[in-house]
This record gives sequence, C-alpha cells and structure tokens, in this order.
Amino acid sequence: MIEESGKRGKAAVEKRQLFMEMRAQNFDVIRLSTYRTACKLRFVQKRCNLHLVDVWNMIEAFRDNGLNTLEHHAEINVSRLETILSSVYYQLNKRLPTTHQINVEQSIGLLLNFMVATYDSESHGKLTVFSMKAMLATMCGGKIVDKLRYIFSQMSDSGGVMVFAKFDQFLREVLKLPTAVFEGPSFGYTEHSLRTCFPQQKKITLNTFLDVLMADPPPQCLVWLPLMHRLANVENVFHPVECSYCRSESMMGFRYRCQQCHGYQLCQSCFWRGHANGPHSNQHQMKEHSSWKSPAKKLSHAISKSLGCVPIGEPPHPVFPEQAERPQEPANVILESPSRLDEEHRLIARYAARLAAEAGNSTQQCPPSDLTFNFDANKQQRQLIAELENKNREILQEIQRLRLEHEQASQPTPEKAQQNPTLLTELRLLRHRKDELERRMSALQESRRELMVQLEGLMRLLKVRDEEQKQASGSSPHSSPSHGAGCSMPMPIRSTSAGSTPTHTPQDCMAGLGGDMLEAFAQGVPRNLRNDLLVAADSITNTMSSLVKELHSVDDGADEEETNMRNGGERGTMRVQKQ
Repeated sequence: MIEESGKRGKAAVEKRQLFMEMRAQNFDVIRLSTYRTACKLRFVQKRCNLHLVDVWNMIEAFRDNGLNTLEHHAEINVSRLETILSSVYYQLNKRLPTTHQINVEQSIGLLLNFMVATYDSESHGKLTVFSMKAMLATMCGGKIVDKLRYIFSQMSDSGGVMVFAKFDQFLREVLKLPTAVFEGPSFGYTEHSLRTCFPQQKKITLNTFLDVLMADPPPQCLVWLPLMHRLANVENVFHPVECSYCRSESMMGFRYRCQQCHGYQLCQSCFWRGHANGPHSNQHQMKEHSSWKSPAKKLSHAISKSLGCVPIGEPPHPVFPEQAERPQEPANVILESPSRLDEEHRLIARYAARLAAEAGNSTQQCPPSDLTFNFDANKQQRQLIAELENKNREILQEIQRLRLEHEQASQPTPEKAQQNPTLLTELRLLRHRKDELERRMSALQESRRELMVQLEGLMRLLKVRDEEQKQASGSSPHSSPSHGAGCSMPMPIRSTSAGSTPTHTPQDCMAGLGGDMLEAFAQGVPRNLRNDLLVAADSITNTMSSLVKELHSVDDGADEEETNMRNGGERGTMRVQKQ
C-alpha cells in the first residue's frame, strides 16, 4: 500500500511539472489570447522535444506501431501509448548527433502526462487513435502544409473529398490543446466551430482545405496554429532597430511597426504586453514583421516589383492534384523491404522509365486530361528519390561496417602467430643476434671514448714538454713546426657524459694512461704514440661502422620476417572469408 501510494504521488507530481514550468514563464501577461495560446503551446512543444520530430517521422512511428490498421474510434491504453512515444524518442536520438542527445525518459514522461491530462480527463486510462494522431501531428515539428495534408488524408473519403463529420471530430480533438493550457474560453470547441471554418456546405478538396486553413487570417478557432509555426520561424531573427518603448537597441523575434506614428516600432515583448508611450496608442494599427530588410534592399525590391520582375503575391501553398490522394502513411511512401538489392534495381528502373517518359512527353502538347497524371508522376518521382536516398544511406553504413571488420581481421593476433612456429623461431634468433651486436657496439663506443680521453691528455702533455724545452734551450726554429703541427690537429667533440679532461699538471694528465705510455714518458723519450692512438681510434671507428651495418641488416631481416608473417596471416584470413 505504501509503495502504491508513493507511485501515485510521484505520478501526480510529474503530471503537474509541465504546467508548473509553463506558469513560471508568465505567459499570462500577454494581453492578446492568440499570442498567449501560441506561446504556451510552443513552450509545451519545445519542453517535450516535439519540435525535433518531423511530421514524417511521426507518421512513420504510427505505421511501425500498427496504428494505420486501426479505426479512428479504436482505443489504446496508456501503456501502449507510452510504447509509441518511446519509439518516437529513441528513433529521434538515433538521428541526432551525440552532442545533442535528449533525455528520452524525461521527454516521454512529460508528453505522456500532458496527453493524458488533455484527452483523458475522466481517468479511463485510454485514448482514441484519432485523438492521439491529431495531437501528435499538430504538435510535432515540420511544415504546416505537410501537417495539414496528413490531417486531410485522415478525414477524406476515397474520392478525395473531406468528410464533414470527421473534420468536426478533428476540431473537437485539436481544440482540447488550447483548453489544456487554460485558453478554453477563447479557443475551446463550440457547435459553431465547423461553420466558422466552412460557412457553406460544399465539396471540400485538399486545395480548398489548405486555402481556408492557411489563409490570412485563418479561421478564428484555429488562428493560433499558423501563429505557432511563425513563432518557431522567427525565434532567432534579429532586427537592428531600437524599440520605441523599452529603448532596447535590438529586437529578436517579431517586430511591430505602427501604421500611423512615423518611425514608431515595438519589440514583441512590449507589443504583447500592450506597452505604449508618446502619441502612440494601443488602438493604432500595427504591422507585424518577421524579417529585416535594409533600406537599400527595400528600394531594389520595390523597383523590381514595379518592373514586374517579382510576383506581387505568392500562393500560400503549392497546388495539388484534385484527384483522391492516398493517406499520407509511410506504407505508401516507404518500401516494406528496402534491404533487398533486387528491390533497389526495380526502383531505379521505374524511376529511369518515368524520367524517360517525362522527357518524351515534354516535346509534345499534353491534353488537359493528362495534367493530373503529370502531377501524380512528379509526386511519385519525389517519393522514389527519397527511397533511393534512404537506400544509399543503408549501403554506405554497410560498407563502413565491412571496412571495420576487415581492419579488425587484418590486425596480427597471437592465434595467427602460432600458425607459423618456424617464423617465430627465426625471429627470436634475429632478435638475439641484434641484442648481442648492440652490446658489442656499446663496449666499442666506451673503448673509443677512453682512447680519445688518453689522446687529449697526451696532446696536452706534449704541449707542456715543448714549452719546457723552449724555456730551457731557448726558442728554436726547428721546434716550431712540430708544435704547430700538434696544435693544428682538431680536437674531438665530447659529450658531457664522457667526463672532463684533466688540465692541471703533467702528473695528473699521465694518471689515466696505460703502462707503455707511462714508461715512455717517464724515460723522457716521447715516442710517437699519438699516431698509434689515432690509428687505434680509426680501427675502432671502422669496427663500429661494420657493426652498425650488420645491426641494420639484422633489423631489416627481422622486419621482413614480421611483414611476411603478417602478410601470411592476412592471406589466410582472406582465404577464410572467401570460403
């Protein structure tokens, strides 16, 4: 009992959450009910992330959940409604980049509670299929003309004519949305709602339906619907104009210009709240602007219009064929099995044949009876293009998946290495030989360093002896050449790790010399050990060069063995894949 009461309390809190957040926006200060209703419903749309779901994605979700096979008066329970909303939002997250993912569970909870509060006020726990379709098709994102086309397809008969009883039912369902956001007194359903939309009982086709609902102004009971779409289009529009009331130097959204007061303009916040100052009055006629044009652009547009370069008025929607239009369900647009390649070839063949037929018919005069066929052919061509684009995306994804699998299979693994024990043995021997050569080279480098240190010490010792002989016997012309030859020899460059060279006394210089050298200098007979040391250093250098070459050859052999082993493993993997 305690757990059930806790769940009911949590559900009640979640049910009130969206309405509490909406009231915190303080939309009730907007004096015009049309803007107030549109702003509230736009807030609900964005808060539930419905503005990210296109109407065609919503229709696809209806088909995937089997709603296109149910009658409009059929009822579905709340749990199935939650499943449908889950499929809508999880598919949305698959389309969005990872940096723009939404909180699916929160969106499902907010929208589910709003729909239950709107269409299940008596807490039966069920909603009709038609009410759910009407609500989601109205509140989702997308173009208003696409939404109205889908709604008309749900209300028309096999001849493409609207059934007034179904349209009346649609008004009952869709006008529950303003009532849910506390705007029922202005836009609630009444018995006169149908007559305000279509005053005369006549044949209503798709184009007539679009003309009425997209007119300026639209029917009074649905005037908030096109305004909600205009709000979405101008949310990020910037006007570099100063507001005449709040003195804001820029405007975002709508801009309102007085038709009587010269240069008097208001931002949408001031106009919606009824602010006015100076000679301006709220009774003056205001013109709403949804874009900004510079004076130069206005002048060029006026000149082009006067010269007939631009049309004076553009139709609010494209003209559709008057024949019966099939319901806008994805079953009529998307193939049931798009993954089959033969289906793709048939699509391409059909599309190419229709393009060829269209090109052939363009050179001839089409009779009036073929105009509807051309309209339908253009529509089917657009559908085929969309199908081929979807198929192309699937093929690219499959290619990417196969490429990743091939890269993973090409990487060397322990299992592949175990298939070639002989190569592994040779590789180990080459590695061992390389280590031995590296150790020998290090030892020779150390010997060469010691010889260089001794050579430098001998050079300094010879220099000291020459100076002593000069001081004892005076400067002799015969000693200068040898001294100059000794000084002209370039000194080797040493690293800091070799240590510093002794520079104090001859005894210190002789401390690091070998036995033969000490004996020679102790006797006072300077043998020509310098040349011997140079020859020994050159010999060590040549030996090191040969060792380096041999080491490089071992490295090349080891790399070649690794490459052969890896290529052998890859060829084995490719043979397995081919089999």
